[in-house]
Amino acid sequence: MLPLTRIMSFALLICATDCALAQVFTSDHPGQYTQEEIAAGSRVYSAQCQICHGRNGDQVSGIDLRRGLFRQTRADEDLARIISTGTAAGMPPIALSPADLTGIIAFMRAAFDGTASIQVGDAARGKVLFEGKGECSSCHRVGTTGPITAPPLNDIGMARAPAALERSIREPDSAMMPINRPVRIGMHDGTIINGRRLNEDTATVQIIDDSERLRSIAKRNIRTLEVSTVSTMPAYANRLTDTEIADLVGYLLTLRTR
Repeated sequence: MLPLTRIMSFALLICATDCALAQVFTSDHPGQYTQEEIAAGSRVYSAQCQICHGRNGDQVSGIDLRRGLFRQTRADEDLARIISTGTAAGMPPIALSPADLTGIIAFMRAAFDGTASIQVGDAARGKVLFEGKGECSSCHRVGTTGPITAPPLNDIGMARAPAALERSIREPDSAMMPINRPVRIGMHDGTIINGRRLNEDTATVQIIDDSERLRSIAKRNIRTLEVSTVSTMPAYANRLTDTEIADLVGYLLTLRTR
C-alpha cells in the first residue's frame, strides 16, 4: 500500500493538472491559437523541450512534433495531459502555467512557425467547400475519388500541421514542396510535356502529365527541363473568407489514411 503522503501528493497532482487543462481548453472551438500564443510557445519549447526533442521536434524515435506525428493520434487535451503528467516511456512531467501549456500546444500545431496563427474550423462544412465552392476535388484525389493531376490528399492531415495547411490554401506558392513543383519538359524531337514531378534519379524523370498518365522519361531524350516555383493551384486568400479557410483546414486535418 502506498503511504498516505504519496497518495495525497498524487491526488494533488491530478487535481492541479485537471484544473490547468480546464483553464486551457474552455474554448468552444479548440485548435484556435493566436500568433502571440504560438510565439510564447516557441520560447517555452526552447527552454523546456528542445533538449530532448531537438530543435525540429524529431529527435525522439517515432515522434515528429513539428509535423504532428505521435506514436498515437493525440488531441490537444491529450498532449497537454502528457506534458503535465509525463509518460511511462520516460518523459518527465513539466509544471507549466495554463498560458505556457497553451503556448506549447499552439507552437506544435503551428509546425514550429513562431510567426503563424491557427484557426481550425468545422470539418463537415470544410468537406462541402472542398467538393463545392473551393473546387478542390477537381484537381486533388481523396481515397479513390478524384483526379491525380495534383498531389493526392489521403494522408495530408498527418503530413501537414494546421498552420502549414492554412498557408498552402492562402498562398500555395509559398508552401509548395519541391517534389510537387510543376515541370515543363522539352524533348529533342520538339515535343513539350507538362506535368507534376513525382521522382527523379540520375537517368530518368518520373511525372504525372496533364493527361494523368504516369511517365518515366529518359534524361538523354530531354532537351530542356523547367521546374516552376509557381503553383498551378490558385491562391484562396481572396477567394474564400477566413472562416471558410478555417473550415477547409478542419476537413483536411481529418484526412489521415495512408
